[in-house]
Amino acid sequence: MSTSGHKLNRVAVFCGANAGTRPEYLQSANEVGQELVKRKIGLVYGGLLFNSTPRCAVPCSASSFLPVLSRRRQCWHDGCCGANHSGLGEGGVIGVIPHDLMPREMSGAPIGDLRVVDTMHQRKAQMSDLSDAFIALPGGFGTLEELLEIVTWNQIGLIVKPVGVLNVAGYFDHLLKFFDHAVQEGFVREASRTIVIEGKTPAELLDKLAAYKSPPSLLELAKTAPRGLR
Repeated sequence: MSTSGHKLNRVAVFCGANAGTRPEYLQSANEVGQELVKRKIGLVYGGLLFNSTPRCAVPCSASSFLPVLSRRRQCWHDGCCGANHSGLGEGGVIGVIPHDLMPREMSGAPIGDLRVVDTMHQRKAQMSDLSDAFIALPGGFGTLEELLEIVTWNQIGLIVKPVGVLNVAGYFDHLLKFFDHAVQEGFVREASRTIVIEGKTPAELLDKLAAYKSPPSLLELAKTAPRGLR
């Protein structure tokens, strides 16, 4: 069933393992953390922990399993953990990591509630279960895979949770144009295109996620389609 309006207790954040070439990417990670703290919204991430400084191990990537640059890690420290992760509302900070990746992705003490699962599929499923919405920051193949899987689950109707991209420095411009192209070519329904929400700032994007009205899912449409067209 399509819905309108969402209370955001926890948000899953997907982002790249690398810092990128523009300073805006680092700044945006910091701003997301600050905005979550400001709104008392909990953070769900992929359990990626590294020591960026001797004083703290910080969550810096929502589900990436590549080593991160220290500057990216410090941004998350200043944005989320530097403000005390308990300030992120009732949701707090929850990390989800597959058991086999722990030696590659962890060093130092865990941040928040770290939950260990068996597989990458379970990781994404649990992150989805724990989250009320999803934000993708600039990232690589892993970020895009996570983003598109969540979009697909929404399109089918397996979940009804808003999905947004923080379009920092126009990073997602070409991807969003490709989505429009897919609609024009008849591979994506125009209604489904609205699943992907764009925001230029964390505040704008979180406002849009909270106000999101979901389109009819494929499962909903199948129930009402004439026999033979399902």
